[in-house]
Amino acid sequence: MIRLCILGSTGSIGRSTLEVVARHPDRFQVVTLAANRRSHDLQAQVQRFRPEKAVLCEGDGSLRPDTPGTEWVFGPEALLEVAADKNIDVVVNALVGAAGLEPTIRALEAGTRLALANKESLVAGGHLVLEAAERGGADIIPIDSEHSAIMQCCRGYPGPAVKRVMLTASGGAFRGMSLRDLWSVQPEDALRHPTWDMGAKITVDSATLANKALEVIEAHYLYQLDYDQVEAVIHPQSVIHSFVEFVDGSVLAQLGFPTMELPILYALSYPERVDDLELQTYDPVRASPLTFEDIDHTAFPLFGLGTEAGRRGGAAPAVFNASNEVAVQAFLNGHIRMPEIAEVVSEALEKIGAYEVGSLEDVLSADADARAVTEEASRRMSQTRVGVTS
Repeated sequence: MIRLCILGSTGSIGRSTLEVVARHPDRFQVVTLAANRRSHDLQAQVQRFRPEKAVLCEGDGSLRPDTPGTEWVFGPEALLEVAADKNIDVVVNALVGAAGLEPTIRALEAGTRLALANKESLVAGGHLVLEAAERGGADIIPIDSEHSAIMQCCRGYPGPAVKRVMLTASGGAFRGMSLRDLWSVQPEDALRHPTWDMGAKITVDSATLANKALEVIEAHYLYQLDYDQVEAVIHPQSVIHSFVEFVDGSVLAQLGFPTMELPILYALSYPERVDDLELQTYDPVRASPLTFEDIDHTAFPLFGLGTEAGRRGGAAPAVFNASNEVAVQAFLNGHIRMPEIAEVVSEALEKIGAYEVGSLEDVLSADADARAVTEEASRRMSQTRVGVTS
């Protein structure tokens, strides 16, 4: 029985993880559930799965749910404590944004296997995460479908055998649109993803291709690859999740219908493969044709901004990540337009992207500064537009 701690249990990945767990009660036991602020959703999950502990990060202890057998704890420190619990076999980090960095480090330092959906951990503090994994002797198993695919393709092959990897991107809701067209899109348009069912932030990131830039940085750290070895291509059908090319010219790809439950199951059961009748059987005729396109860097500049931030290193990846988080929320709130996300992120990178980072405190400081710069830039753009139209 594999004992699980699920951080971010009420989000998209967290809910999918619990659906996988529910189908395999003989293999997985939910020991801890943690959510940020969705108290009613968390209570419903506790009623269903009866964990030993439930964590509400933004709760103050006033909540007194009637869930016998489950201890409720509150606040961000409680989240860090359960992440570091040595009685857990696998910590699933499905938190959204840079808030997932410190729990990632705590889990790895405790020597616990980490099933990682929070790509921002590696983006903002990649070297800190790898150092924590080395100190704790812990494994990082990615939940991202692209990185799960790379891991599966590379099993049994030493690192030097890999020539390059190619991540696939669906293209999101606005594939094929021009930069001019993107000025008129609305938040609700961005949230209509053609192939994946995900949370709001990552769905917008998919539409801007910021998500693919984050995954390039993630691949750099996970697989110790130079940035020249990591590429991306648009694949609208979302059936091939990544390619790996080896030095002899052979190329392996991992395929599957677009559901996050597949990489989740692989991460939870690694290195085994578990039979799951609920997951679709691949049908090559039904899935055909499989097509590919180049990325339009003019319409979607966030991909280039993010990959260049990765190459720069230092604080730049953390700044890109934090600024993008704030800008996406400003877009969802109707304060800025979609192309302005890239504009405010670029401004943040210019102002503070050259910081050096050597510690967790440095990363968190760069993160906070990037958020402040982006909030100010978003506010300025919003006020300018109001002034122009009034």
